Amino acid sequence: MGIIQGICISEKKGTQKHEVPEAELIEEWGIKDDAHAGKWHRQVSLLGLGQIEEFRARGAKVDFGAFGENLIVEGFNFKELPIGTRFRIGDVLLEMTQIGKECHSHCQIYKVMGDCIMPREGVFARVLHGGIIHKGDEIIMEATDC
Repeated sequence: MGIIQGICISEKKGTQKHEVPEAELIEEWGIKDDAHAGKWHRQVSLLGLGQIEEFRARGAKVDFGAFGENLIVEGFNFKELPIGTRFRIGDVLLEMTQIGKECHSHCQIYKVMGDCIMPREGVFARVLHGGIIHKGDEIIMEATDC
């Protein structure tokens, strides 16, 4: 079990995400009003709070959303879980579809720190069932197809 410590969205691609207290997740779309939502396999991005804290301990001053992540979760190291892992947040059901991503152009964090954790630590999911989520909600690992 984990806890959602932050929810972040951005209205336009290429801009840093900002925190919101709650979000509506739409089935097979993603987070309402988030620029990265759509009919594809990377509808929602997740990053573990522990990985952000480790990066901060190296001297990085990063806010939630700085890596482009939608959900900051305490209690999981997502990259250690298999593709197909499902997470339930109340009525919402997510299915992990991708671990990490290719970084085509280094972000501002990489330019300052020489590193960015999202390409190797972040994961992506699609929304199997929608609903409303809030900061502080429990997130439960439900099942895997593996």
